[in-house]
Amino acid sequence: MTTLVETEGLMRILPETVPVTLVEDITLEIREKEFIAVTGPSGSGKSSLLYLLGLLDRPTRGTLKIGGRDAGPMDEKERARTRLEMLGFVFQFHFLLPEFTVRENVEIPMRKLGRLKREEMRERARELLGSLGLAEHLDKRPDQLSGGQRQRVAVARSLANDPPLILADEPTGSLDSKSSEQVFTILEKLVRDRGKTVVAVTHNLEMAERMDRRLHIVDGKIE
Repeated sequence: MTTLVETEGLMRILPETVPVTLVEDITLEIREKEFIAVTGPSGSGKSSLLYLLGLLDRPTRGTLKIGGRDAGPMDEKERARTRLEMLGFVFQFHFLLPEFTVRENVEIPMRKLGRLKREEMRERARELLGSLGLAEHLDKRPDQLSGGQRQRVAVARSLANDPPLILADEPTGSLDSKSSEQVFTILEKLVRDRGKTVVAVTHNLEMAERMDRRLHIVDGKIE
């Protein structure tokens, strides 16, 4: 299988008066078509690791390669371009822009990447939302949807540029049990049916047991 992400000795230290280590000496390989859970106590470094993998933060030490490219020498423009091409993000809170419609929110990553014409973006957003059971909600605002529906819109947005890797930070953490199961099933289908790789931080150990692989982090280290 193709390796999407590779890290060696990855560390993130906050340069406080007393330095705080968020992530310590993490070496791992993430391959295509994997469904990976990241678990651990609160404050153990799970989200910090995800932010490093997603190029939303820079490591203090160590190396990170995405798609075979070393992220270390990348400037901010290259990092932003790599995020748009390679990565999709789903957070605990959907972060949809309230002033835009559901369809327009899904179009935003496509507009930033600039590959498609306007009608092509509209059609892709329509297809993605339809595939997630949201065909009747294209022109609604996010505040007109339920929590589970908003999170499905966030999943559609993460797929906008067809990235190989989806990073999800507690994607079911703010949802009821029924909506949580729906979102989990969608993420699972992204791996099984669409060939995506999904790395998801979760406190839900029952869901973690249903995933392909589990990275358990304690005090910034993988156990």
